[in-house]
Amino acid sequence: MRGSQQLGAVSLLLAPVRWRLYQYIRDADDAVGRDEAARAAEISRSLAAFHLDRMAEAGLLTVEYRRLTERRGRGAGRPAKLYRAVTQRIAVSLSTTRYPLAGRILATAVAERAGDEDAVATVRRVAGRVATELGGKLRAGTAGEPREGSNGGADRALGIAERAVRELGYDPETSRGRVVLRNCPFAELAASHRDLICQMNHALLTGLLPAVGAGGLSAVGPRLSKHPGFCCVTIARAGGG
Repeated sequence: MRGSQQLGAVSLLLAPVRWRLYQYIRDADDAVGRDEAARAAEISRSLAAFHLDRMAEAGLLTVEYRRLTERRGRGAGRPAKLYRAVTQRIAVSLSTTRYPLAGRILATAVAERAGDEDAVATVRRVAGRVATELGGKLRAGTAGEPREGSNGGADRALGIAERAVRELGYDPETSRGRVVLRNCPFAELAASHRDLICQMNHALLTGLLPAVGAGGLSAVGPRLSKHPGFCCVTIARAGGG
């Protein structure tokens, strides 16, 4: 996929509905049909079909046709149109839309820093305050939604945290009681100012968890991930390390 094509694909995924559809299909174990995708994104089948076909045209999804039942012969109907996420990773970071958030935190920190206050401490303080504001908005926006997990409060909290960080541009994956973040929304800044940006990121996630109602979880880090490109922070059950 050439650079211009990648940018076009990324622009499609900036729409929240398309991003939810893409995330669901990418994480699915098999090709996904329009009905299933529509239910997952909580939209109509016709709207899901429109967005899925747009993403297929942009090269984000591949299309295949297969019957979903064992019925054959006359009356069996046409094969269903199914979608899979392409295996090629998009080189253009989807998280670049979060740089205004980093800019807001850093600019506010510069304006508020007291004469003898450490720069990192100021950034962490501002990031925590911004996280509380963002978390309140995210919590209000998801009030009443069904929560993932069926094993009590811990799984519920993990589901809340996963949805919240995804809204902020992270690429989360929940496994073994932890939410691993498979990208850094501030990667370019971290490349040149790692210590400062990682501390900002940690404070942001630390403040976000209680604000969205993900009690019992903590942001672990910052520490260098053994997986290149992953976030320096992991979300885990408090006390779980």
